[in-house]
Amino acid sequence: MNPATEHPLRYALVNELHARPSPRITAPATAVFVAFKEPRDAANRDRGQDLAHLGELVSRHGGPRPDPDDSHYQGQLGRHELKWESHTEFVTYMAMTPGLPIRPFDPSAAAIFPDAWQHAAPGKRVAAVMIQVDLLPDDPAEALARIDGWFARDSLAAIWVLDETAMVAGDFRIDADGWMRFAIFVRPGTSDGRIGRLVHRLVELETYRAMSMLGLGRARGLGNRLNELEPRLTAILESMTDDAQPAEQLLHDLLAVSTQLEAQAVLHSFRFGANSAYEAIVHDRIAALRETRFLDRQMLTEFMRRRYQPAMRTAKSAERRLATMLERTARAAELLRTRVDVERSAQNQKIMHRMDRRADMQLRLQHTVEGLSVVAISYYAVGLLSYALAPLAGRAGLDKTLVVAVLTPLTVLGVWWAMRRVRAQFHDPGSDDL
Repeated sequence: MNPATEHPLRYALVNELHARPSPRITAPATAVFVAFKEPRDAANRDRGQDLAHLGELVSRHGGPRPDPDDSHYQGQLGRHELKWESHTEFVTYMAMTPGLPIRPFDPSAAAIFPDAWQHAAPGKRVAAVMIQVDLLPDDPAEALARIDGWFARDSLAAIWVLDETAMVAGDFRIDADGWMRFAIFVRPGTSDGRIGRLVHRLVELETYRAMSMLGLGRARGLGNRLNELEPRLTAILESMTDDAQPAEQLLHDLLAVSTQLEAQAVLHSFRFGANSAYEAIVHDRIAALRETRFLDRQMLTEFMRRRYQPAMRTAKSAERRLATMLERTARAAELLRTRVDVERSAQNQKIMHRMDRRADMQLRLQHTVEGLSVVAISYYAVGLLSYALAPLAGRAGLDKTLVVAVLTPLTVLGVWWAMRRVRAQFHDPGSDDL
């Protein structure tokens, strides 16, 4: 192969398909699973702390050191096989060991994850699952009798999975030691790979169920905040029908509400988007189990429909309500801006009308001043001409008063004609006389 012809990401992308293989488990066996998540801004957490926490566990049990550049790890820690994965918002640990504890779901089976080590985790525990894998008795009713003593009857879900290859039971409750329990009974001869995939789907189902329900608390808090903002928005919309209310003040109040709604959208958009993705994974994992009813017991889809889906609908309802209020504020803001523009246009028209009146008054005043200017200029012109022509009139035997009387109308006409010429030149844009 010529490296020059290969895309630089080709091998990395193909290797990603095989980066997280499902474990191989031989029945009977016990699997213990924990997931940790940073309470805030988990997607931008310091992943070096996650690797350091994993390294501490591996060093405690003398296992092979993890690669600091990998987002997954699989290694043998004594009797346990450890599988670690780093996800967008959380990290998961699953330890598998052959055999079953002396007592069903004995907390000692989780000793590989010491309490002190868990307390030192960079995040908080969002999922803790203990799974017991045993062989299915010849009479499935015997397995039913055993699980009735392990789980709460009112929330117990017991189902056939994978074309009745195995029976899975769990009540989705947390026991006194903080673990959620699942029991798996597999038919003899079931392959280790199939058992491993089944266990992996179960822990993924619980993890993504827990992650998706993180939005429920956010949705309730958002609902309370929207309950505070909705009356303010309604009052503003009602005030828009009153022409006496100043539009600019209404727009200012509306922008204040809109800003708070946008802040809520920014605060919750990632969580709601992640919830939808996690919910889709939950349903995908349930579908992958290919469940059928086990005797007369509750199916997993029935449990999720009554216990899980209402929480998801609550979160989606809050998300839709926020989006609806944002749309309402956007439409109201557009209407108010239009109203403000119309009012400003009317004000501008009034200003232009007043400016026209002032211009007309100035023009009339200008004409008046021009008339007075003709009289004043004519008066001084006649005086100057009378002084200039007085000697000539005396020699010619003419009376000075008669000369002034003759000059006066001629001077006025001349000054008036000259003023009109000057004004015509000012108003003629094509004139170059000035």
